[in-house]
Amino acid sequence: MARTGYADLPLHGGRAPRWLFERMRALAREMALAMLAEEGAAGLLRRLADPVWFQAFGCVLGFDWHSSGLTTTACAALKEGLRDVSGTGLVIAGGKGRTSRRTPQEIESACWTTGTDAAPLVLASRLSAKVDSAAVQDGFQVYHHTFVFAEDGTWAVIQQGMCEASGMARRYHWLRPARFDRDPHAAVSGTVDASREVLNLVAAEAEGNRDVSAALAREEPNVVVRDLRRMRALAMPRRHEVRLSDVDPDRLERILLHAYETQPMTYTDLLAVPGVGAKALRALSLVAELTYGEPASVRDPVSYSFAHGGKDGTPFPVDRATYDATIASIERAVAEARLGRTDRVEALRRLARMAAPA
Repeated sequence: MARTGYADLPLHGGRAPRWLFERMRALAREMALAMLAEEGAAGLLRRLADPVWFQAFGCVLGFDWHSSGLTTTACAALKEGLRDVSGTGLVIAGGKGRTSRRTPQEIESACWTTGTDAAPLVLASRLSAKVDSAAVQDGFQVYHHTFVFAEDGTWAVIQQGMCEASGMARRYHWLRPARFDRDPHAAVSGTVDASREVLNLVAAEAEGNRDVSAALAREEPNVVVRDLRRMRALAMPRRHEVRLSDVDPDRLERILLHAYETQPMTYTDLLAVPGVGAKALRALSLVAELTYGEPASVRDPVSYSFAHGGKDGTPFPVDRATYDATIASIERAVAEARLGRTDRVEALRRLARMAAPA
């Protein structure tokens, strides 16, 4: 099963100082190389798709244990750390803000050198971003997108959205799911905002709504627009946060025309249509529910929550000497493992087993 999930973090300003980021980059590199040597790319991708593991990873690197910056800085440290390391079989693309928008180009550039087909990877990057920004309407605007993939086509995504009204960030994790449109978020970490009802168009129970939405997108746009105009006179149920006032039928008709020309056969195809965003998906969902009796889902995928010190001194200031010693120790362990000397690796394993809860 694909392990994916969410983590909610308070928005924090500021950035990691250079002296800390250089250490984060070095430690992230050595930890990644150790995992790649032990379990290959599949093992590292599986861990990156686990929000609890990733949070611990960021804390070990010395960033603020609970801030939104842990996501962006840990991803950047890992990307920079592995940038010039050859032979890993792993590529890290994307990042924060404008860097995230260069993800397709970075994927294509990496695939050009390896001979890998970039098209399915670029599509996976775009679809995962579309799901979390448009198909799961939870009030968080995605601003960070890191796409990690291996030469065999497996991939993981770590992306984060912000909600300025609540002052919180939400992190989304992906590990190549069987489907993009049916509960791609299987392992969930985070907090539930009881005051907010989330429109989750990729929930399993909304399968019928998705089927009708895709069918409606293949109809002439005036079918959907006509029903939307009629709905404006209806009283919406209180449980549903969708607002008809958010949907302007006149502006929507142009987007639906583009979808109609594309003739999407599945909901995943509909998600892939450029320009079809949150409002278009919401409109199709409304028509599917109120005209054809196929309910959408208002289930929030977020259902439960889940060294070296921290940049802001929490739980204590970063101990630079200990940090440097950790980097050096893992560097030696990785180097010795490459030479067939596994004593140090076995010692680290035993230490991990001793520290694990019973």
